[in-house]
Amino acid sequence: MTALRKLSWLLMLLSAVALAPAAEKATRIAVIPKGTSHEFWKSIHAGAIKAQRELKEQGKNVEIIWKGPVREDDREQQIQVVENFMSGRADAMVLAPLDSQALVKPVEAAMRARMPVVIFDSGIKTTNITSYVATDNYRGGQMGGEQLAKLLNGKGRVILLRYQVGSASTEEREAGFLDAIGKHPGIQLLSTNQYGGPTRESAYQAAQNLLNRFSRQVDGVFCSCEPITTGMTLALKDIGRLGGAVKVVGFDAGSQPLSLLQKGDVQALVLQNPIKMGYLGVMTAMQAFSGKAVEKRIDTGVSVVTRENMSQPEMQELLNPPLDKYLK
Repeated sequence: MTALRKLSWLLMLLSAVALAPAAEKATRIAVIPKGTSHEFWKSIHAGAIKAQRELKEQGKNVEIIWKGPVREDDREQQIQVVENFMSGRADAMVLAPLDSQALVKPVEAAMRARMPVVIFDSGIKTTNITSYVATDNYRGGQMGGEQLAKLLNGKGRVILLRYQVGSASTEEREAGFLDAIGKHPGIQLLSTNQYGGPTRESAYQAAQNLLNRFSRQVDGVFCSCEPITTGMTLALKDIGRLGGAVKVVGFDAGSQPLSLLQKGDVQALVLQNPIKMGYLGVMTAMQAFSGKAVEKRIDTGVSVVTRENMSQPEMQELLNPPLDKYLK
């Protein structure tokens, strides 16, 4: 090949490269849960992956970045995660705020930078967000209170074990529970101001402290999330009052609460739909990033499951979410 032909061939090659369409840049959506260890958050992750797969089937290049604090009380780490994604690492955020107040400034900063921020699971004290995708937690708490009152035939002494200060979702559940129980004059509230904290271990310790005071007085308990339910049942087992002696209504599914429900150690669970929540959170963020209008509030539904209705297909789907399908 002569030098002239080599040059001609090289020019043709460079021209072809220049005219080739550039690979589409992936739209990066950061999904930031309150924590990463509990099964609820794994279901959220599964829902986000479900949305990513569906969007790719539609020909959209979408990348889900899943990152949250290890502990569900580490506000500073979650703020740092949000701020890191604002520095060009993501195009949109789907966030479950650990604290309804502490995350306001970074969320508002992201919105000012024209980054869509979809809040999910737990609210935040600002209206400057793209959308809020969540359970009606207040209604869920009401349903839990109504179920416990039914189990007690409208009479008895009850404990509310709370989660932690600043968690909007559980605070709404607790408020709904108290309002529902307040309609039953035959029910006395023994304790409503104690917090179990973010882990089963911390909830177990708080439940032990409560039962040291009220072990033979309590007839029913409401627990506002999965670790609280598990911790309380462990403490009830210690004093021999598990299995129906004390009626337990919990909130959220998971392998441990499901096992407790099957054995009759928990009488009812208020269930969210975390796969749907993760799915709609990502879909809404993508819609907003694409410049389309989105709903300001999206309700993902809430149900009460008992041993009597747990075999129904819709309840089984909530109790046994297909995590392996998405998180392999």
